[in-house]
Amino acid sequence: MSVTDFPELPWMWAGLAAYMGATVMAFRGVITMENIGALSAPSRINQQVVLACIVIGIVLLTISLGVRWDRLGHGPFVNLFELLISQLWSLGLIYALVYWRVPALRASAVVVMPLIWILGTWVLFIEPADSRFPPTYSNNWLWAHVGFGKVFLTFCLVAAGLAGIILLRSLPLARDWFRGMSTELLDQMAWRFMILVLVFDSLMLIAGAVWAQDAWGRYWAWDALETSSFMTWLSIGAAIHVRMTYKLDPRIGALTILAIFGLAFVTYFGAPFYSQAAHKGVI
Repeated sequence: MSVTDFPELPWMWAGLAAYMGATVMAFRGVITMENIGALSAPSRINQQVVLACIVIGIVLLTISLGVRWDRLGHGPFVNLFELLISQLWSLGLIYALVYWRVPALRASAVVVMPLIWILGTWVLFIEPADSRFPPTYSNNWLWAHVGFGKVFLTFCLVAAGLAGIILLRSLPLARDWFRGMSTELLDQMAWRFMILVLVFDSLMLIAGAVWAQDAWGRYWAWDALETSSFMTWLSIGAAIHVRMTYKLDPRIGALTILAIFGLAFVTYFGAPFYSQAAHKGVI
């Protein structure tokens, strides 16, 4: 693998380095108790550095995606390498907007950034092979389907980050780190994001069905990805229904959210690539 053959790689590596900087600073913020519960000047500076590192990572990944797009002549959503890079970009972009606009959840970066790094580590071990653009991808509904999916997964990530803090607060040391945060508030915020997750997951499925009709002449075929996506949608709806109907212990709710995030992760990054169906991009 030569950098001259894949000029997008140095930009990708630099973007991941910036994300690592954001991760380190996020942990520094909570360990030194510079979190939402102690909005001192150093705390605000630490949060600004976290946001700046994420934004720098987004810019660098944008350049990486642009270089690859220009080189191949199509968008980064065909093979797994491209999907991971584009998802690292969109997760960072949408989370940065949420981090900027909703200060109350900034401490969630200590959970969100390590989860993003699962993808960041994964992409480093994947061959950046060039991809062939399938004719069925030349459809405007593809953009809607992919766009809604990226928002859905990022909001699910935000909810998982808040759920992670709820569970961390049960540990004596971590309780001190998040001493200024209320478990009840974290629980409420997490489930509000889960409602948004359900909305954008529904929109993703609808847009995907319309795209499938135009591309393959059917709205639904119960392939591996479609079945897994439907199970994820049902799980989200059922969890929200239970949360609104019964008074769940916040820790049970947090575990439920993390389980749904795990299912969504497997659906998004697993099913399209072990299935031989159309979603793999082979037809």
